Amino acid sequence: MSKITLAEAAQILNNNDRFVLATHIHPDGDAIGSTLALMHALKKAGKQVEVYIDDKAPRIFSFLPGYELIKRPPENLPSAKLTADRLVILDANIDRISRVKDMTDAKVLNIDHHISNDEAADELYLDADRAAAAEIVYEVIKEMGVAFDSDIAVCLYTGIATDSGFFRYASTKPFTMRAAAELMEYDVKPNIVSEATEEKSFATVKGMAAALSTVELFAAGKAAGIFLDLPLVETLETTEGFIDNVRIIEGVDTAVMVKCQEANVCRVSMRSKRLDVAKIAVKFGGGGHIRAAGCTLNMPFAEAKRVIVAELTEALAALYRQ
Repeated sequence: MSKITLAEAAQILNNNDRFVLATHIHPDGDAIGSTLALMHALKKAGKQVEVYIDDKAPRIFSFLPGYELIKRPPENLPSAKLTADRLVILDANIDRISRVKDMTDAKVLNIDHHISNDEAADELYLDADRAAAAEIVYEVIKEMGVAFDSDIAVCLYTGIATDSGFFRYASTKPFTMRAAAELMEYDVKPNIVSEATEEKSFATVKGMAAALSTVELFAAGKAAGIFLDLPLVETLETTEGFIDNVRIIEGVDTAVMVKCQEANVCRVSMRSKRLDVAKIAVKFGGGGHIRAAGCTLNMPFAEAKRVIVAELTEALAALYRQ
């Protein structure tokens, strides 16, 4: 692994011609927005680009230009691998792109803002101070000398806005606001982005009501959890954004959602105001940011709930003794 500078990342992109772009499974607005923005910039520079995500891209992002170009690896990967000069991974480390990593033998350029990045890529540009990977792509495109246009701008703005909680999270910095303001000069409409990304189907709203009925307070009221067992999960269209509805409970520092995905596989998502949830996520093989992180627990739902509740209770007790 070689850590590189922003200028070196731009040079790699400028000096090569064929790229496969990828981001993490369960892609969010930053993952899709930053990936599509870089795709548009590279194509504008005359490069050959393919985008692969080993998951379904949420339809709420279908308004983004280039959404229809996102491909998913076939069920059975062909023996012939994709020819590329670089596999560029955005907003994630290599383990989180699933089967896409097996589709090419190209060197890996990783652009990320997660402090928990495993640094396994051939070339890594990491800036954990950025609120979104899209902020880094914004800088990289400038460094490449590619001019912004409306397609690039709306993708970047969407990535920045969604990963900063529409500029509400602690990760929002003056740089975040300045970048968003500049992107608006390219015909980005914030109301269209927010309306599209926040829209939910009737089934999702009904599912949210069912999910919120599982809310529990613990850790002396400093934590709130949504606990979704497998029968409930199987009735839900999505759980995107559910955790934000408990993060706002008065007195709560940390919100957690434990979601059973299979009999012995549970996905944990955490959001906090003061607690470093990235440390907890890393302890269980996950990662993320200080205030937003997640992990997967390979254990039955009841055990996963017990383990994460105990871990958060202990961590919050130590934090509030300080």
